[in-house]
Amino acid sequence: MDSTLLLAVAAGITVLLVLILKFRIQAFISLLIASIVVGIIAGMEPFSIITTIQTGMGNTLGFVAVVVGLGAMFGAILEHSGGAESVAAFLLSKTKDGKTSWALMLTGFFIAIPVFFDVAFIILVPLIYSLQRKSGKSLLLYGIPLLAGLAITHAFIPPTPGPVAVADILKADLGWVIVFGFIVGIPTAIISGPLFGKYIAKKIHINAPELIDEDAAAKVKPLVGVILTIIALPIVLIVCNTLLNSPIGEGWVSENFKNWMKMIGHPFSALILANLIAWYVLGVRRDTSKKALQNITTKSLAPAGVIILLTGAGGVFKETLIATGTGDMLANYFAEMGLSTLFFAFIVAALVRILQGSATVAMITAAGVTAPLLLGSTGDMEKALLVIAIASGASIMSHVNDSGFWLVSKYLGLTEKQTFRSWTVMTTILALTGMITVSLLSLFI
Repeated sequence: MDSTLLLAVAAGITVLLVLILKFRIQAFISLLIASIVVGIIAGMEPFSIITTIQTGMGNTLGFVAVVVGLGAMFGAILEHSGGAESVAAFLLSKTKDGKTSWALMLTGFFIAIPVFFDVAFIILVPLIYSLQRKSGKSLLLYGIPLLAGLAITHAFIPPTPGPVAVADILKADLGWVIVFGFIVGIPTAIISGPLFGKYIAKKIHINAPELIDEDAAAKVKPLVGVILTIIALPIVLIVCNTLLNSPIGEGWVSENFKNWMKMIGHPFSALILANLIAWYVLGVRRDTSKKALQNITTKSLAPAGVIILLTGAGGVFKETLIATGTGDMLANYFAEMGLSTLFFAFIVAALVRILQGSATVAMITAAGVTAPLLLGSTGDMEKALLVIAIASGASIMSHVNDSGFWLVSKYLGLTEKQTFRSWTVMTTILALTGMITVSLLSLFI
């Protein structure tokens, strides 16, 4: 094993973490600097380092920028319409008291597909306040299942930015990522959500804060069937495209139909359709002015821009590892050790997550390190499982260096110790359950 290349990788990751943790330099710049450090130590020609940055950025952003941008606008329209509250209220109305936590888990699971985690949580937190006041039980009985559903979908299921970014860096098919995201996500959500929530609620009793403005509750919400149909549309189209154009779809339909499905079921087309329908059904038909809709969607692109640039920088890191030959070296090394690529990816994502806090940075860094290890024979389903393994690792052990830790602590009224015992433990259960499920599925693929 080439000690210089190994030193280059170690130095790159160390520089990345030091810049983010000690100097508080934005992760986008930190990833670019780390890539340059890897190139210099590995002995690349000086100017070729710059051309590698350009290549890595360009190859990555062509897909991610479009999907993340469309997804952000779609979620913003859904959020503004009150669709999240509509879905939550419907699911809660269909469950008895003992099943309320399960309904909240499902609410989080579906709402976080188009809406960012923190935005969805803030929108839905009044619902769990109201449930706590009515029942007198611990707020955690309702909060943990909701958070589990939100966190799992946010990490596992496109078009949320994290899995989209990782899938693009690994060149994984989004349709298979969605399929495995659901397969792994459902048992993971059950264990880390309602089951753990019921346990921790008996240990920590938290009351909801005093009632504040509830004017928003009076707003007429869109029909739940409409919301679920609009959310499901892009997912169904993407998955249908994947299945029809895989060996599973052989002989079902004509080649001409498959070719059209490749276009309609591509994430670009599917999300454009979802945006247009949401714009009209949840906006224009509900008397929202076109100017207001334009402002809503434009504003949504600000946070999306950060994720797009971060993903591009992750692509640069990957491209640098490929250009230096580090990827091939690590692949051979781990093959000789008998270490699974799935396990390696999970560990890298988990370490970066624990050290610097951001799940998105952890996912992108782990994808960049892992992508060069993939062989030409690695199949689409294997790559999709690898995306979920990275997502699981990047979800682990949220603590004080993660903004989500303080968001949960603030809105649920928890002390730091209580947040560790509830939210931090929940994210760890989520990560481990997700990885165990991925490992079991990999035995059959």
